[in-house]
Amino acid sequence: MKKIAVLTSGGDAPGMNAAFRAVVRKSIYEGIEVYGVYQGYQGLVNDNIKKLELGDVGDIIQRGGTKLYSARCPEFIEPDVRQEGIDNLKKRGIDSLVVIGGDGSYRGAQRLNEEGIKTIGVPGTIDNDINGTDFTIGFDTALNTVVDAVDRIRDTATSHERTFIIEVMGRDAGDLALWAGVAGGAETILIPEASSDIKSVAERIETGMNRGKKHSIIIVAEGVMSASECGGELRKYINVDTRESVLGHMQRGGKPTGNDRVLASRLGAYAVELLLEGVSGHAVGIENNSLSKTSFDKVFEEHHKIDEGLFRLSKELSI
Repeated sequence: MKKIAVLTSGGDAPGMNAAFRAVVRKSIYEGIEVYGVYQGYQGLVNDNIKKLELGDVGDIIQRGGTKLYSARCPEFIEPDVRQEGIDNLKKRGIDSLVVIGGDGSYRGAQRLNEEGIKTIGVPGTIDNDINGTDFTIGFDTALNTVVDAVDRIRDTATSHERTFIIEVMGRDAGDLALWAGVAGGAETILIPEASSDIKSVAERIETGMNRGKKHSIIIVAEGVMSASECGGELRKYINVDTRESVLGHMQRGGKPTGNDRVLASRLGAYAVELLLEGVSGHAVGIENNSLSKTSFDKVFEEHHKIDEGLFRLSKELSI
């Protein structure tokens, strides 16, 4: 392998730049030419590919977002469209690609691998919903962003004696809501992986009010329902003054935490190492603080699972 390309795809996540930087610098350290693909798979098809030098990734490890940009490319599912991207790589002599992104990005990488471009996936998503890794790049930063918001909202909830419903991202996964709920001391956490009985939530709030509790924090994952829907359902069972907050895309932004920078650096460099060893069609990850690799087929085998012990603990501590 003499030439390698790297792209970021899907929703941006804090730490993507750190992973991108690691791929570039590890490649150059190993004597490999490295190319950046701008605007994800759309850029691959549009031939928006540039050879990179060390200085191109200077001063980015601390920056959120992705310097390579990201764009939707639903047509990449079509074989003839993918072939355009493959041809753009091959005309430069590039036969290997590192894809930094989430589940959808991995599926594109898997197809490219089957069609002759050796690929490795690096998990970059705040949702923490990728099999084969305990944590994804961006999750820790997003978690801290949500916890900071919860802390601030609790001040207002306490002052005005209200119940606040906070909607967080996560797509169909509840990790961000669960971890933020435990860290922020939320009274109720609603996640897609567990049934949501709003009536029992109302009863718990009422029990708290009867013992003198004047405010509550409910964290709801977007995969369950919206904050406004949750508030409407809650008011069917209890007369409570609620306010809804949707944190939205602020969860994706901001400088990555130290944990995300280190994780991204380790995974980006490891992706290059695997390609040098002749391994492809895999995603890298971190399991029990050790680097790991998982075939794309296995990554897609089953839905990501939450930490059930942590979910039980959230209920025990929010009595």
